[in-house]
Amino acid sequence: MPPRDAAGAVDLPDRKPAVTLLRDLVYVAPSSRDHHPALRCAIGVTVPLLTVLLLGRLDLAVFATFGAFAGVYGRNEPHRRRLATQLRGGGLMLGVILAAALTGRADVGPWDLVLLTSAVAGIGTFLAGLFRLRPGGSLFHIFAFAAIASVPGQPPLWEGMSTAAATVGFTALLGQAGNLWPRYRTPWERAAVHRPTTQHLAALGREAGLYVAAAALAGSLATALGIGHTYWAMVAATVPLVGQSARARVTRGLQRILGTFAGLVLAALVLLPGLAAWQLVFVIAVAQFAAEMFVLRQYALAQAFVTPLALVSAELAHPTAPAGLIADRALETSIGASVGIALVLVLHLWQRIPSRHA
Repeated sequence: MPPRDAAGAVDLPDRKPAVTLLRDLVYVAPSSRDHHPALRCAIGVTVPLLTVLLLGRLDLAVFATFGAFAGVYGRNEPHRRRLATQLRGGGLMLGVILAAALTGRADVGPWDLVLLTSAVAGIGTFLAGLFRLRPGGSLFHIFAFAAIASVPGQPPLWEGMSTAAATVGFTALLGQAGNLWPRYRTPWERAAVHRPTTQHLAALGREAGLYVAAAALAGSLATALGIGHTYWAMVAATVPLVGQSARARVTRGLQRILGTFAGLVLAALVLLPGLAAWQLVFVIAVAQFAAEMFVLRQYALAQAFVTPLALVSAELAHPTAPAGLIADRALETSIGASVGIALVLVLHLWQRIPSRHA
């Protein structure tokens, strides 16, 4: 099986020159029991969303959605290690959600939101690396912070945080569901403790700075152009930063664009007919399952499901004009991914300069 990078995504090693970039874009890695974590993640977001729907509190849906992100951590880890990983990842997500809810109440302007979200990108990346979370980086934290901070008419803080915390707890319980079957039960062993070295902390600091730069550049450009949902550009800008080589990173950025445009077609088929709320929850469940099935195997294909997942989740919490939502996603993703790819290429060329004069 091909090696996977620090975020868990497939990262193909350099091959013969005859192998083109097109092949990298469409390569699908073999399955590795992906249906198990996919099912956990789908249930982890569906049950909380159905709960707030039945309670008539769709204003809490965004808190449930981002709380469920804790379920993506510890994907294939043994049960004890998975529990610790999901609690760390969930705790970090709760901190981001709290900061976002408080920011939303402060009524900050668009440029302030770009600045704050960029700071979250750096802090989230550093802490994710310090906690050894996989997937790494701050993509989820950028998305959660800016999306919640942008929500008009925030619900009471304690209700939103209670919803998010309950969802994190529920996803952690789901992560332990395999213990019910001896066939899937893993030894309850404590993972080895890895104390960060000075070199590791310095590397995390450089990575965090790179995420801040990418998010700030993309967010500033999108804000200056006056496009809605600026945080989608900031999220997309950090996608190409994952990978062990410049080619892998550029490929990932291109896959983000291609997968997003494919996903927009699916999103249009779902959003334009005006489905009922319970039907949207069902779509979210299917999209979440499909995204987790392919996210480690073919990033573009996963994005084809992540895109309707994100748009339908946004529409469920705060209905808007679907056509405008789809257009914003297309423009923001193109801007963000292009900024990220450009940053990767600049860094690659900069790193090659000393070697030429060595």
